[in-house]
Amino acid sequence: MSDLEPYTGGGAAVSTEGDNRYKAVQANLRRLGQAMDMASVELEALLRGMRVNAQRAEGLAVAIANAELDRKFVEMTNQVSVALGGAAVAVRKLHETAQEVSGLADDTRRTHARLYEGLDDIRSSRKERTPKPGFFAH
Repeated sequence: MSDLEPYTGGGAAVSTEGDNRYKAVQANLRRLGQAMDMASVELEALLRGMRVNAQRAEGLAVAIANAELDRKFVEMTNQVSVALGGAAVAVRKLHETAQEVSGLADDTRRTHARLYEGLDDIRSSRKERTPKPGFFAH
């Protein structure tokens, strides 16, 4: 029987609700980076497990061959090993992509802060309401 279980952990999509205020964008970028970091850790664990299982399947194929069982069982077990190895390559690429997205989210958050933090401080500290974007363009 398989030990696979439905995943019920974090990583659920977070709605941004179209909020483009400075602090909301910063929070969304931070959450994106954290989600990608978590995904990266989980993908790394999955990758290790797949590699171990691929090696076990390969060893099992050798044991089946040594026991002189029907050749079709050796071939099927070898195919499982190869399939797990191929899936591990795809998971490794996904892991690398998650790490890259995490880094880009952090870079974007820092750039956004550098460009807009001062403006947000000014807008947040005054008592008067600020016109909506585009007000002065007419």
